[in-house]
Amino acid sequence: MKLNGISLNIQHEVETQLLELDPHEVGDQHMMTNIYTPMREGAHDLTNEEKKREIEKHFRAIMHTLGLDLTDDSLKGTPARVAKMYVEEIFSGLNPENEPKIALFDNKYKYDEMLVEKNITLFSSCEHHFVPIIGKAHIAYISSGKVIGLSKLNRIAQYYAKRPQVQERLTVQIAKHLQRILETENVAVIIDAEHLCVSSRGIKDVNSATVSAFYGGEFKKKSKKQELFNYLK
Repeated sequence: MKLNGISLNIQHEVETQLLELDPHEVGDQHMMTNIYTPMREGAHDLTNEEKKREIEKHFRAIMHTLGLDLTDDSLKGTPARVAKMYVEEIFSGLNPENEPKIALFDNKYKYDEMLVEKNITLFSSCEHHFVPIIGKAHIAYISSGKVIGLSKLNRIAQYYAKRPQVQERLTVQIAKHLQRILETENVAVIIDAEHLCVSSRGIKDVNSATVSAFYGGEFKKKSKKQELFNYLK
């Protein structure tokens, strides 16, 4: 039996191996358990305002523990600012109500070649250290009869980026979402990004970047991949 194209036996084996790892090792090895963002039961029970109040309270405690003076004019508003930023901006993709509303159109032009939207700016956050992931996404698809507004490709990519992520999962989530709404397997997603968990801490390598890719349907063919690479050049 398969789930999302993965053998359940293999999935169980991988998850068992992950459970045996030290949490620090999981972060350093850049592993993930599956393509879904890990969410607890009741994740959406609180309103945005309730979430912000809770985050503000806990972030104030973090700042206090670090020894910062929360009566200082520059710092006293920081807990509220961070809470608002988390809920309304950089982690807004955790709220399903923020999923982009997508309208599709008939492919009246009969355009049957690949369409490529490249250099989509992405700002995400590493789920292991909560520091930024900054990069570009390139999205391609071949219409099965429907087309999507170009800006919607950006919005879908940014929706999944605005949550704690690992790059591999982000790549697959964007691709699977597009396959579902476009009703075609012919989707490709490539992400090229810098991880501040690598450049600003740990190994502190400021020159490295990470590339991840998803190829579906026709894009699995060597000729289509090469055509896509030519567009990206």
